[in-house]
Amino acid sequence: MVFRLVLGCGTVGRAVAEGLTERDEEGRLLVITADESVAETLRDESIPARRGDPTDLGTLDTIDTPDIVFVGSDRTDVNRQALEMAAAAFPDASITAYMGGNPTMADRNRFTDLADHTVDAASAFAEHVLEETATATASRAIGLYQQLLTIEGPLAVVMHDNPDPDAIASAVALTDIAESVGVAADACYFGDISHQENRAMVNLLDLSLRNLSPGESLDAYGSIALVDHSRPGVNDQLSEDRHVDIVIDHHPPRGPVPSDFVELREQAGATSTILTEYIDRFNLSFESSTATALLYGIRIDTNDFTREVSPADFEAASTLYPHVDTTVLRQIEQPTVEGETLETIARAIKNRVQHDSVAVASVGRIGNRDALPQAADQLLAMEGIDTTLVFGFRDEMAFLSARSRSNDVDLGETLRDGFDQIGSAGGHADMAGAQLEVGILGRLDDEDEVESIVGVAEDVITDRFFEAIRTRPGVPVGTYSRTSRWLFAEEDEWEAIAADREAYATGSENRADDHQ
Repeated sequence: MVFRLVLGCGTVGRAVAEGLTERDEEGRLLVITADESVAETLRDESIPARRGDPTDLGTLDTIDTPDIVFVGSDRTDVNRQALEMAAAAFPDASITAYMGGNPTMADRNRFTDLADHTVDAASAFAEHVLEETATATASRAIGLYQQLLTIEGPLAVVMHDNPDPDAIASAVALTDIAESVGVAADACYFGDISHQENRAMVNLLDLSLRNLSPGESLDAYGSIALVDHSRPGVNDQLSEDRHVDIVIDHHPPRGPVPSDFVELREQAGATSTILTEYIDRFNLSFESSTATALLYGIRIDTNDFTREVSPADFEAASTLYPHVDTTVLRQIEQPTVEGETLETIARAIKNRVQHDSVAVASVGRIGNRDALPQAADQLLAMEGIDTTLVFGFRDEMAFLSARSRSNDVDLGETLRDGFDQIGSAGGHADMAGAQLEVGILGRLDDEDEVESIVGVAEDVITDRFFEAIRTRPGVPVGTYSRTSRWLFAEEDEWEAIAADREAYATGSENRADDHQ
């Protein structure tokens, strides 16, 4: 009787375990996973599973000697450790090891040395994934085509506020698609394009964008599309009840998406990847400016194909490259860095507060919010730091930008847990942002008072982020304190908050939740 042992239960490990069960393979099967909830789910599905650390030799010592071992966590570092332990504990077993999502050359060599068979995501699954998604992509392209034929023009393709290259390129591409079927369209955005590389992209490629003024009505447009974000009124200046006809995005949504046509593809590294596929499916010729913008959008959002990248991103890049103006692309990538950006980076380095490998820095008042992600990236490059948050204040708003290269942190969820109660937040596991309205700043004329309020806001933001990092993912942070309420409240809430604070000051209320 063959005994099969699965160490680690990521996406691949679970698929293997379920596949063995469905095939009714003769013999024994046991899955070892560090996550008790996963073990319980497997047992509910009649798959033998046990909670245990697959990288701990002590765990393996409690298991009968298997005939076949499959190492199947999603993480390369975990799989490498589990493989080393399995090779030591079960020298006679046949071992197959999945390399995980981001193996280095050293990892590849180690896997090859220790395992009888290795599974590399890039080579083994890319063709399969592309084959499986080809039919689905064609179906979605047909759906978009039908939607464009039925909507009333002109179409406003709205990016998120202060758009990045992925949003800009996606909006331009969707306007090209719409106009190919006879629907007039404009690529629109609120806010500013202040990052020097983003401005260079727009100017050098001569992209046609419409910058909307705060509060500007879009009643002249018959239809609305959102790209690189999915909900009206969240990171754009549309009303929350605005009807949306088309949504195309690659970010995980934080709630229902109200739209007639919705394409939310979280596995794609960039929205530009999705639009590239649509142009290709529509059999449209790629304009050089659009192709260059789309490739740049993919490269920025995937950090040159090293972050949250999928086979579809490589396929899109391959499709785009023959149409790209590489000379212009090099010019976009090498703009002059403004002095204000360098000063913001310097303040972030000087003002950083570090707990273990997490660094948080306030840069105070800013003129250019696009300097924040650059400062967050610079902090991340410092030795001993794997997660960063940099924030600054402009007018009545606090803007936050976070970066991480830790496998244990999901920044999108962390910022949502920490700041959704007092603003809007979201993003990916390794890069995210938030916006908080500090309404009281607009009511102060005295500069000393302003600086005092900014100081309090800095403490609140810093404390909430550190607490959110420590809190189990998915559990909201519980420090929605009086200070938080006061700083980030709407004007019509101030009277009620003032009464609450007065009651607190007179001792008529429990003070256990105060964090001032």
